[in-house]
Amino acid sequence: MKLIDTHNHLYLEDFDPEQDSLIQAAKNSGIDTLLLPNVDLTTIDRMLELCDKYPDFAFPMMGLHPTSVDNNYTDSLKKIESHLGKRPYCAIGEIGIDLYWDKTYLKEQKIVLEEQLQWSIDLNLPVAIHTREAYTEVLECIYKIGADKLKGVFHSFTGTEKELEEIKKLPDFKLGINGVITFKNSKLAETIKKTTINHIVLETDAPYLAPVPYRGKRNEPTYIWKTAEKVSETYGLTLEETVLETRKNALNIFKSVNKLI
Repeated sequence: MKLIDTHNHLYLEDFDPEQDSLIQAAKNSGIDTLLLPNVDLTTIDRMLELCDKYPDFAFPMMGLHPTSVDNNYTDSLKKIESHLGKRPYCAIGEIGIDLYWDKTYLKEQKIVLEEQLQWSIDLNLPVAIHTREAYTEVLECIYKIGADKLKGVFHSFTGTEKELEEIKKLPDFKLGINGVITFKNSKLAETIKKTTINHIVLETDAPYLAPVPYRGKRNEPTYIWKTAEKVSETYGLTLEETVLETRKNALNIFKSVNKLI
């Protein structure tokens, strides 16, 4: 089995100086691909350094995270965009709208999201969408820019059945499922039963959202297997079937990641 982790922040300082050992452990466990979304201007160098060290294993995205949007967003976007022509990226991300912590910059978050969605169309790249208490706003932006031209993943999906149905109307979007599905009080497993495995990709969001029995600890790449097991159980599939199907889904979205099924 060869598993793809579609959303991982292994380059962050949370993992220093263990990145090499954690990557070796990931490879030993059967993971052969990590997709690394950027956060903001402060994380680019660390992310690219790790990807350059493991070019066939770690693949970078480029984008500005919604919680990093402030009054200086125009300058930040220009600097982020300047990186897009310098090397290949597997996606525009992590982008979106987050209204959980603060609604001060909602207008700016919308502007930033829409501009980055347009980048994805112009460059024919998928998007990694971060949405927290903002599904309505994110979907409005997607339809405004062009739902039929966009493709990507709703990373860390924890939405309602109604929100799931809205996402299913989009022709080329998947749901990123992580450790939340293993949480005792999570309704995520029941929610995703309303769709099929064809809509699912696997992720860790490491160092965040570690699955049971590691909940509350730093999430690590190998912990994704606990998520894969829960998804398998949810759909009544074998672990092998789940890994294969989610791999197909991931490679269908992230086409520039040149991997075999």
